[in-house]
Amino acid sequence: MSYATAILEFYKGLRPDFPMPEGVSIMNPYTNPGTWDLASRFYRKFYDDDRPRVYIFGINPGRFGAGVTGVPFTDPIRLEEKCGIPNTMPRKAELSSLFVYAMIEAFGGVEAFYRRFYITALSPLGFVREGKNLNYYDDKELMRDFEPFMLRCIRRQLETMPTIEIAYCLGEGTNFNYFSKVNERHGFFKEIIPLPHPRWVMQYRLKRMEEFVDLYLQRLSVSDRPELPVNS
Repeated sequence: MSYATAILEFYKGLRPDFPMPEGVSIMNPYTNPGTWDLASRFYRKFYDDDRPRVYIFGINPGRFGAGVTGVPFTDPIRLEEKCGIPNTMPRKAELSSLFVYAMIEAFGGVEAFYRRFYITALSPLGFVREGKNLNYYDDKELMRDFEPFMLRCIRRQLETMPTIEIAYCLGEGTNFNYFSKVNERHGFFKEIIPLPHPRWVMQYRLKRMEEFVDLYLQRLSVSDRPELPVNS
């Protein structure tokens, strides 16, 4: 099975079965036919092989990136201009997407980057409260109840999409601390390497953006070690 097929079957099979706190709703972009078409075209273009990728875990999809395109950290503008996938989605830029694609360009472009890395999230589904994005860890009740679903999602991806024994985590604070504790209990990876979250960089360190791009390239290069075994 190709990576593209595995990814799309994973997204198609998402079945959230946990209770939601009052006022919080789930955002599943893959139930939208237009978004599903874009995600299918993206993954079949860049992942139609069985080459192991290195996992990069974000938090959960946002409304203007994966919530529209079905591709993490990829807004409709970057999807068309950088990935070569035309679309008619609203041309709204997403801050995190701007940073991620600046980093991808510095890495060597979309072909080189997506041949090596697979961006996913601890929660492949998004959350919304009062019309705004909600991180899974911003509500203690949600964080507690969604964990079994999150664990199943990680296991499912590892079962069908081979990777190496290290992974990356976007966010050096709460997301990394939580993921590290989960990994200690379940042993998904031998090492998790944190990266500053793209949105944090764009909101609070914009003038130092190039410095953070360089930091990403430096830390991502750790995954090039030839002795790292495949964790399939």
